[in-house]
Amino acid sequence: ISALIHAATMVPAGIFLVARLLPLFILIPYIMNLISLIGIITVLLGATLALAQKDIKKALAYSTMSQLGYMMLALGMGSYRSALFHLITHAYSKALLFLGSGSVIHSMETLVGYSPDKSQNMVLMGGLTKHVPITKTSFLLGTLSLCGIPPLACFWSKDEILNDSWLYSPIFAIIAWATAGLTAFYMFRIYLLTFEGHLNVHFQNYSGKQNTSFYSISLWGKGCSKRINKTFRLLTMNDNESFSFFSKKTYQNIRKRNRGRPFMNIVHFDNKKLFSYPYESDNTMLFPLLVLVLFTLFVGSLGIPFNQEGTDLDILSKWLAPSINLLHQNSKELTGWSEFLKDAIFSVSIAYFGIVIASFLYKPIYSSFKNFDLINSFVKTGVK
Repeated sequence: ISALIHAATMVPAGIFLVARLLPLFILIPYIMNLISLIGIITVLLGATLALAQKDIKKALAYSTMSQLGYMMLALGMGSYRSALFHLITHAYSKALLFLGSGSVIHSMETLVGYSPDKSQNMVLMGGLTKHVPITKTSFLLGTLSLCGIPPLACFWSKDEILNDSWLYSPIFAIIAWATAGLTAFYMFRIYLLTFEGHLNVHFQNYSGKQNTSFYSISLWGKGCSKRINKTFRLLTMNDNESFSFFSKKTYQNIRKRNRGRPFMNIVHFDNKKLFSYPYESDNTMLFPLLVLVLFTLFVGSLGIPFNQEGTDLDILSKWLAPSINLLHQNSKELTGWSEFLKDAIFSVSIAYFGIVIASFLYKPIYSSFKNFDLINSFVKTGVK
């Protein structure tokens, strides 16, 4: 539902409505300035809100809010084609991310049960790369696309909006370009917290005391210790096990099927016994991911600027040609490949800058030291 509503249908419907009524809005004084102002505020507000989220679906929802701001900014500037082009590319990339997060949540529910506060909490995730490799690869491609890394879909559309912003207002352009780096930062924050490092749900509480309590971290940052049973059932498997893309099972010793017995148990964290791990989703969840990966890789080619000598050779020019091109009606379009490459290098550099900062702050070594008992063991051995 989130992939369909947030990415492609109900939420972007307002953007499409403004785009269709753009010839009417042009006739109203100052209305275009108001649309662009609302767009740039939404761009910055959505990005900053996404930075503070621990729920993976909420972080992606606020990311959608920020990208809708880019579309509204493009419409306020009069860049009709860029706005609708970004609407198309963002739909595929964000649908891929939402379905990927759904696959992750489905895998986490086998460990924590049906509890959105836990199964969607990125603080309890991590280290899922070796457990859900197909979901991880699909999510990474969607993340790179939203960051604006070529040759993925969102690179072509977002780059057009960023370049057109300089023709409209330098202040708006600075905010839009800075938020592009912020987008790369919070998207890789989501990716690193979810897939890299260690599976944090298996860590005992930070106090280092061995007890049978589970340290729960709510979405609002408040931690509390909850008593749990030493063993309890989460999921039972029957003989009709669904087929997966993997011919070899990585954790066969963990995922053995026992008729009439629980599929997996969670034990209290101070016990050194075998833990249960998440597993990859079945075909019904992986097939839509693979289809959206193909669209994310190739849908951007619809709007690649192959313009030469004023002739529109890209496919979208015939579909998204407005009756009035407000932004470029008094300026010469920069159609040369040299100008395009110069602007692309600048935008990709900003995206990589955000990725590097996120990697520095949320790299796997950061999550490995959340277990303070590990640090204490090094300190004790060093004292000798």
